[in-house]
Amino acid sequence: MFRSLAPLAVALAFLAGCATTAAPTNVADTASRTPQLSTLSKLIADAGLTETLRGAGPYTVFAPSDDAFKAVPAKTMAELAANKDLLKSVLTYHVVAGKIVSADVKNASTKTVQGANVALAKSGTFVTVEDAMVTQADVPASNGVVHVIDRVLMPPKK
Repeated sequence: MFRSLAPLAVALAFLAGCATTAAPTNVADTASRTPQLSTLSKLIADAGLTETLRGAGPYTVFAPSDDAFKAVPAKTMAELAANKDLLKSVLTYHVVAGKIVSADVKNASTKTVQGANVALAKSGTFVTVEDAMVTQADVPASNGVVHVIDRVLMPPKK
């Protein structure tokens, strides 16, 4: 009797494993499901960028962690909260059109969705964008990729 149940048990275990594997979601939902990106996720919603980042893309998002936002002066955070256009500008400065996984990073500048360029660099397995270090690379999304970074980038003043 036990021999006949073994294949069934293996099949059920396999199916259970498949059912718990989550498919990648878009970059906006990936940010909202990543605990260390709760501040970014809230700011994306506040700026009205959620639907854009759920779009076809592809997008590469350099996503500041909650700790990165804690390091921003309170005055700057208050200014971002009060000025939706400035908030959008700062957030879109963290987004590049196209999908750039860490293995494909070249030491060069690339244009952000905000319009200004950011410097990308790679040395061994370390990737930086401007003066921020990628602390978690290649978080998959259905419409691109998310890289968690340790600083909030501020676009150049126009």
